[in-house]
Amino acid sequence: MTGFVIQRLLLAVLVVFGVSIVTFFLTFLSGDPAALMLSADASAEQVAQFRHDWGFDDPIIVQYGRFLGRALQGDMGMSLRHGTPALPLIADRLPATFQLTLTAMAMAIFAAIPLGVISATHRGSAIDLVTMTVALVGQAIPAFWLAIMGILFFSVSLGWLPTSGRGTLLHVIMPASVLAIGLTALLTRLTRSTMLEVLSEDYVRTARAKGLRAWAVLSRHALRNALIPLVTVIGLQFGYILGGAVVIETVFTWPGVGLFTIQAITNRDYPVVQAAVLILSTAVVLINLLVDLLYGLLDPRIRVRA
Repeated sequence: MTGFVIQRLLLAVLVVFGVSIVTFFLTFLSGDPAALMLSADASAEQVAQFRHDWGFDDPIIVQYGRFLGRALQGDMGMSLRHGTPALPLIADRLPATFQLTLTAMAMAIFAAIPLGVISATHRGSAIDLVTMTVALVGQAIPAFWLAIMGILFFSVSLGWLPTSGRGTLLHVIMPASVLAIGLTALLTRLTRSTMLEVLSEDYVRTARAKGLRAWAVLSRHALRNALIPLVTVIGLQFGYILGGAVVIETVFTWPGVGLFTIQAITNRDYPVVQAAVLILSTAVVLINLLVDLLYGLLDPRIRVRA
């Protein structure tokens, strides 16, 4: 097991290194920050001085080497717009993003697993048909459209929830719900399909033949084995939810990393964009590493193979 963990850690480091390369070089495709940060009537000397002060006149490889060396020391550079270190700016907004993401995932998991189990145990019934229809619609609706409709209905028409911002519990309900709907639909369908497959296995029929109660068969035998593909998808969807949070944070003006990154992209604030992408990608890699370790808890045979 130790060798497996070390192998996954090394792979995670390689993935983060690859993300740093892609992120650094792609940010320079958006244009020259001097053209945005300086006024239109800035002289050539002022532009040249700006590029020299920020190191933009060095070769791109030299700039990346400087960026990587600083990143390994916890320094992600200085924000061009704010004139302060980029890392604290991102760190201040991480709690808001993780609050939104984790709330949405918790809502989706606690709703999807019971719905999927009920649908699987009532296959072909009206409950199954309604659940799968709602899940299909939930996956098809774009999150940004759902967010706008939610604001119009629950905030403008009914006045139940605030339209934007972060503060009380009421502020997180609507953006987290919008993020959770698509994931709930996906996990519900996956739970149903995996439960149907597991319920047809011989060990489940044997447990029933022994006279175990239906709830014991579902919870101790069927659901535990059905959780393995669910854990995989949940880990992968964590990155999707973080990406989707960028759109939702923008719609709801949620003060997280996503909204701040969009503003940094607009301002061509390269250090902030690079820091945000690198930190979020590292979080996704660590979550997927945790998912790999959870496999061993759910199925001891995976630990033996590792």
